[in-house]
Amino acid sequence: MVKWIDSRVKQAKAKGIVFGLSGGLDSAVVAALVKKAVGKNHLALILPCQSTKSATQDAKLLVKKLKLKSEVIDLTCTFDCLKKILPKTNSLAPANIKPRLRMITLYYFANSLNYLVCGTGNKAELMAGYFTKYGDGGVDILPIANLLKRDVVKLAKSLGIPDKIIDKSPSADLWPGQTDEAEMGITYKELDLVLSGRESKKKTKLSSRKANKVKKMIKSSAHKRTMPEMFKL
Repeated sequence: MVKWIDSRVKQAKAKGIVFGLSGGLDSAVVAALVKKAVGKNHLALILPCQSTKSATQDAKLLVKKLKLKSEVIDLTCTFDCLKKILPKTNSLAPANIKPRLRMITLYYFANSLNYLVCGTGNKAELMAGYFTKYGDGGVDILPIANLLKRDVVKLAKSLGIPDKIIDKSPSADLWPGQTDEAEMGITYKELDLVLSGRESKKKTKLSSRKANKVKKMIKSSAHKRTMPEMFKL
């Protein structure tokens, strides 16, 4: 994986990698891999946007632990200003502004430094469509995209990621108290089981209701994993 990251940078004739550091498990693992791949030619961006203090603190803990080059860019004011000029809605649209603002910021630095933007999505959330199109899904490379959540945990332990980061409930930090599993309506353990079962074509012990739920999630989010469809004459 480290060699692959290095090869993608060289292939693109880039000078390094920039990535978002949320303080969560996935970004911690990506941070450690990137540091091994490109050494000092990296930049970890901590991008709070009405975020919890604990998330920023955990991100700073990782900066210290992994000895990362980092910057903190608070997007809260930008988010608040944008919300003021947009019509009010009860949908997830406002929450999805946050990852899209982060994407814009990541690419600002990427373009300025001639770096690639490295994403932190794992296989479970990517297949379930649990990411924001042109938000956290808007990246150049995805080094852990073929790892289930359980595999990311194992890798994190081997990389020396602090237990505090490994054990915390996964959250996109879109609103206070938000967690990935509560929003998806399925745990990562269950999601991993269904996805691994689909690949091995083995039955799982989960109910058919859970399996069908994942099947629907994969189908409805297919557009997120492909380039925009183009009409053909």
